[in-house]
Amino acid sequence: MKVAVFGQFFYPDSGKYVQQLLASLNLPDIQVFIEHHYYQMMLEKEILTSPNQYKLFKELDETYDLFFSLGGDGTILTAVDFVKHLPIPIVGINTGRLGFLASIHKEEIQPAINEILAKKYTISKRSLLEITTSAKDFPSHCYALNEMAISRRNTTSMITVETWLNDEFLNAYWSDGIILSTPTGSTGYSLSCGGPVITPENNSFVLTPISPHNLNARPLVFPDQQQTKFKVITRENDFLVSVDSKVYTVPASTEVNVKRAEFSIRLVSLASDSFLQTLRKKLLWGEDSRNLKQ
Repeated sequence: MKVAVFGQFFYPDSGKYVQQLLASLNLPDIQVFIEHHYYQMMLEKEILTSPNQYKLFKELDETYDLFFSLGGDGTILTAVDFVKHLPIPIVGINTGRLGFLASIHKEEIQPAINEILAKKYTISKRSLLEITTSAKDFPSHCYALNEMAISRRNTTSMITVETWLNDEFLNAYWSDGIILSTPTGSTGYSLSCGGPVITPENNSFVLTPISPHNLNARPLVFPDQQQTKFKVITRENDFLVSVDSKVYTVPASTEVNVKRAEFSIRLVSLASDSFLQTLRKKLLWGEDSRNLKQ
């Protein structure tokens, strides 16, 4: 088995959990490769007891069996840039805070790894957005696991976001911006702006306006086969396009086109986990004093 290990930074006590993971993977039939920037951070934090036993990677290929992401949900969003179209399952270990995607808690690393190595897990396939624009500095291949958002820049004035579905005009949103979210991202930015929770297996996307001045404008759920087009009218010369954790400044004349990506991301889910359980745990559904036994 060939596995990759990746993280972006260290929380105050996360070093010991990294050591637990590496110790759990220290088996004769497992090759462990560490992302080269993360490896340097480990050396600086003096986390590696035997640094020379690990190989490094900068890019992935199809020979990898698993990709371990240590951190929060933001780390998994960055991990997507490594995996992309490759059929490598991502194992999210939450050493951060919320952990919707990184569902393995840091206190459960050892038993979780035992389950994974015994192949006692399922794969949750997650759809992605593919975003294209004519902007010069915008990447040619840009994907979002959570959401794409358009928002105003350097102004307190609203912007108008003209929106099309499959080239049919939908609406002109007077707002601070708009969010186009996958089911995975429905529990993120979209949720905080009043969007619905969508279970991961749904083949749908959701449009959620950000602080709309059209008071009858509400979030819209639509099939993910439909392509979306946006044009922005603003007093400024440019506006912002955020793609998960990345933000780009694009000229006001830029047209933004979004469709479902042709590939999916595979997230490892243990038998003890479920999306509904995560909702109860992370969003505290049912945590009401009236539900407590007297």
